[in-house]
Amino acid sequence: MFTKITFLSFCLSAGLLLTSCDNGGQPREQVAEQRAKSSAAASSTASKAERTQTILFFGNSLTAGYGLEPDQAFPALIQQRIDSLGLPYKAVNAGLSGETSAGGKSRIDWLLRQPVDVFVLELGANDGLRGISPTETYSNLATIIDKVRDKYPEVRVVLAGMQMPPSMGQQFTKEFREVFTRLAAEKEAVLIPFLLEGVAGERALNQGDGIHPTVEGQKILAQNVWTVIEPILRQENKES
Repeated sequence: MFTKITFLSFCLSAGLLLTSCDNGGQPREQVAEQRAKSSAAASSTASKAERTQTILFFGNSLTAGYGLEPDQAFPALIQQRIDSLGLPYKAVNAGLSGETSAGGKSRIDWLLRQPVDVFVLELGANDGLRGISPTETYSNLATIIDKVRDKYPEVRVVLAGMQMPPSMGQQFTKEFREVFTRLAAEKEAVLIPFLLEGVAGERALNQGDGIHPTVEGQKILAQNVWTVIEPILRQENKES
């Protein structure tokens, strides 16, 4: 297991030297013009930084891209699409292999030190595989969403739905699946119906463990996510 967490940081500095002299003999009009241009450039840079918003992908090994390079995981593929469209968003991959909903609940506070505009929550799969009660999973995920909204009330929350294989038992798989539909409805989150749609159970799209997607599998995950978040990003960009 390993951690691949990419953190986003912004650093913007702009300064303007104002003097009462004529800048070494230059005409005052020329000096004023140069200062105006410098001020406009600084304002333009600051405005651009202000428009850049953060998408935090918070999940487990599926988000981290277990067994692959960082740029092959679906958050990086989402960033490529964002860049190709010129949308002002930066994707942050906060996936941690082996993470459970309880672990995520403990970890989220630390990540919220950075601004978050769109929060994509992808946790729960490890809970299900370990047979953790769906009630507990629901509670942990709900707490995570509440923490994010308490810190950033305007955040848009996207919830990645997950399902368990039939071998886990009919009742358990039903209750587990309903964790995500209930959360989406009760917390007013946008739901990705099933993150692994088109990948789960497909041997050619999963690594040797049969659980973690290959490079091609991650591309399908990216499409599943993009279908849901693209309208959100375009709407947020339009309103900003």
